[in-house]
Amino acid sequence: MSNRAYELYVEDGIESADPLELVRLLYERAIGALREARQALAAGEILARSRAISKASAIVIELNSALDHARGGDISRRLAALYEYMLRRLLEANLQQSDALLAEVLGLLSTLAEGWNGIRKPSGVPEVVSHWPVSAEPASAGVSHAWSL
Repeated sequence: MSNRAYELYVEDGIESADPLELVRLLYERAIGALREARQALAAGEILARSRAISKASAIVIELNSALDHARGGDISRRLAALYEYMLRRLLEANLQQSDALLAEVLGLLSTLAEGWNGIRKPSGVPEVVSHWPVSAEPASAGVSHAWSL
């Protein structure tokens, strides 16, 4: 698949995804960016490492900005603190050229991604066709539904 075809495929998936799927996609992309950063660091590719870390940081910022503290309560505040921590560690990793710090953030994001992957609609349950009713909200753990990818 060509690079442009892949980009169109991904873009279409983002436009049609629900909020839980969008969070999953963001985690997937951040994890991919951190893997790229680690590979670039090992290869001594400074520019590629910096770009990949910047991409991962931008995604963590997007995840943080999507939190809905009014509905998410303590969970969203804890996630915000964790995202802020990850951003500091990514900055340090870039400045210190530290694989250990990249691995730490990769581990944190992987753990969060596993949790989000576990949040799925039970099979056989019909899809709700309204504008995100309150009954559908608990699984989003305080994540806003306004996405700007």
